Amino acid sequence: MKLKTIISGIAFTLALASCSDMNYHEYSLYQKDYVDATYDNVTGLVTNIYTKLDYDFGQNYSGGMLASACDEAEYAYPSNSICDFYNGSWSPSNPLDGTWTNSYAAIQMCNLYLDDFQGLTFPDLALNQDYEAKMFRYHNNAYEVRFLRAYFYFNLVRQYGAVPLIKHLVTTATVNTLKRTPADSIFAFINTECDSIVDKIPADYTNLGIYALPSSSAETGRANRLAVLALKARAALYHASPLFNPNNNIELWHQAALANKAVLDSCAKYGYVLGKYADLWGQNNWSNKEMIFMRRMYPDATNTLESYNFPVGVEGGHSGNCPTQTLVDAYEMKATGKLWNEAGSGYDPTNPYVGRDPRFALTIVKNGDTKWPAYNTLPIETYYGGANGDPISGATPTGYYLKKYCDVSVNLTATSINTKRHSWIIFRLGEFYLNYAEAVFKYLGSPDATSAEFPLSATAAVNIIRNRSDVKMPPYPTGLSNTDFWNKYEDERMVELAFEDHRFWDLRRWKEGSKLSSIEEMKITQNADGTYTYTRVNVARTWDDKMYLFPIPQSEIMKNPNLTQNPGW
Repeated sequence: MKLKTIISGIAFTLALASCSDMNYHEYSLYQKDYVDATYDNVTGLVTNIYTKLDYDFGQNYSGGMLASACDEAEYAYPSNSICDFYNGSWSPSNPLDGTWTNSYAAIQMCNLYLDDFQGLTFPDLALNQDYEAKMFRYHNNAYEVRFLRAYFYFNLVRQYGAVPLIKHLVTTATVNTLKRTPADSIFAFINTECDSIVDKIPADYTNLGIYALPSSSAETGRANRLAVLALKARAALYHASPLFNPNNNIELWHQAALANKAVLDSCAKYGYVLGKYADLWGQNNWSNKEMIFMRRMYPDATNTLESYNFPVGVEGGHSGNCPTQTLVDAYEMKATGKLWNEAGSGYDPTNPYVGRDPRFALTIVKNGDTKWPAYNTLPIETYYGGANGDPISGATPTGYYLKKYCDVSVNLTATSINTKRHSWIIFRLGEFYLNYAEAVFKYLGSPDATSAEFPLSATAAVNIIRNRSDVKMPPYPTGLSNTDFWNKYEDERMVELAFEDHRFWDLRRWKEGSKLSSIEEMKITQNADGTYTYTRVNVARTWDDKMYLFPIPQSEIMKNPNLTQNPGW
């Protein structure tokens, strides 16, 4: 876990303050001499920590997203490493993921900043007009770094459970003697850090008054008070969930409900609102008033996501993460609010996509869709023998292509190729209505229950999500049984948060891994009269309960004999 160099050049990933290249030296110990303590270099170190934030546009698995490692999607090319999650190839020697190494490298950078770069005064800037504003930013950087460190620990505990808790700079030799800290203690650390900084970090960087830097644009990529509350709330929900709460300690659900309510209350106070579902992605989604915290991309404009996921058969498209029929089945009928296989739903098996939840068409490309992407002049044909279907190499195996997060205006034709800006959602308001609904349901014991502490019921919270201006799904009725509400809640969460890296983790924290033992595909054939026949195909996948947690990389176990491997690995 040795960080060999701090920065060789600052990537302007987050549209933060620009900064010069850092001077760095190679040392065997972490010490202040790594970075010349100029203002630009010190704040640049913070900027570089932001670049370590995770995202999932297919960069980790040659196009594969975590959605294709669960029941949301299937990758079109079975040789892709994302398929190792369910084909039996996953192991400590093939851990499939760099979260352990990347997170601890980022944590060491956080500890470097917090241990060695506090208490600076930058006297060379003291006579500058913006000195007070720069010092405000410098002091605030410490709170941002503590938030980021807690966030990286959340990613680690979510994935591995117990992990070493390192709060100060350590040498490589020390790192390789550390034992795993229990998951409960990691969650407690995250909670304590968030509580400690939440009232110190700004709620709104666009309203800093005399502390605003006149030469800087609004710093939308930086962690603020809402991001801190959101991290605390998400971590509390995971801590309360069965994977980390096997004895169902009801107080953990209570704390999760309180934390998620605090996010909702603060969002209301500071003007965060649910807008159109269609506006959650696109090159300007970072400015959406639902967004709490995002990972801004570098370089600023790309087209790799579209290249990975535009349909094969469309110029420049290579196919990739193909939504499953399992996901499609979670989209209710718009008129009735019922699933396709419920009595009285209104579902027509000869026209299976007519009248579905509007979020279906905003997330998934289906047979017959036109102008996807915008430069494509032909309808999408996912049926056997169609322009975008089998038996073409790389054609969708499920009958569908991905739309969500892809920019329809990206052009991949050789003569008109272009790029667009992409930003990955880390926290948005919609998640926290769902988190709150889950936590208050588990705490109060029924979907319609309220209390003086929690006047918004679980049912009412979910209905707020379903009432988006471009969704307007029928509200959940009162009086649902606990089982019926939970089943509907799981579907709602799958639909609302599709392809945002929630489903993969939700099924694990709920300990519902058996749902990952198979997926449904839809095979479509065109009849002589131009109609279609739709045939469901069940595809088995490998699931083992040891997969609730990731294996610690064998390379780390070999370096540190005090690390114990996760059960079953």
